Amino acid sequence: MNQSLVIIPTYCEARNIGRMLDALLALYPDELDVLVIDDSSPDGTADVVRQRQQGNASIALIERSGKMGLGTAYLAGFRYALERDYRFILEMDADFSHDPAMISALLREAESADLVIGSRYVNNTVNVVNWPLGRLVLSRMASIYTQLVTGLPVADPTGGFKCFRRETLEAIDLRRVSSQGYSFQIEMNFRAWKQGLILREIPIVFVDRTVGESKMTRQNIREAVWIVWWLKLRSLLGAL
Repeated sequence: MNQSLVIIPTYCEARNIGRMLDALLALYPDELDVLVIDDSSPDGTADVVRQRQQGNASIALIERSGKMGLGTAYLAGFRYALERDYRFILEMDADFSHDPAMISALLREAESADLVIGSRYVNNTVNVVNWPLGRLVLSRMASIYTQLVTGLPVADPTGGFKCFRRETLEAIDLRRVSSQGYSFQIEMNFRAWKQGLILREIPIVFVDRTVGESKMTRQNIREAVWIVWWLKLRSLLGAL
């Protein structure tokens, strides 16, 4: 077993996940384990993962009974990682919007930070490729809104390419985390920050998926609007 685990939630990613697993294992053959958490994808995503598992102990698969949401997938992955004593736990998407070659930079920074975030907007830049203007504006406005309401000192609080130290996840009461979608990323960042942990952003280039469809829903957007106020209120009441 390696000391780092990459968690990849999937739903209908059969055309991406095989290529992503190949890329990760080619780049980090003796450094990473990979956990795919699939929500009963009807396109055979889990079958692709099982094919890659043959003869490769670095790949694990959790198959869930239905589409249960991004947040619960990552929480299941975090529990899996903590039970197996991984030192670094990473999140990333299956669709190559997150460059697997950047994992080495995340891990390097995690030697001296508790949570490292691959940021699309750090240093007042916008490193996004092929996004429609409306999607970009929505993402930037969500980031600014989150910062203004919560005070969270993170330029890209909704970003999903990140690395946690084991101790960071242990410091957060995962039983209290309930958000999904973008809000899950906001909540995890906020809880880590409120624990007094070191959060660090490093620049990445985010490339919109070329295969498959975005999983963002209107419900994700609505949740992101109110979750920041809920987090702020809970924090003020000492009830995080």
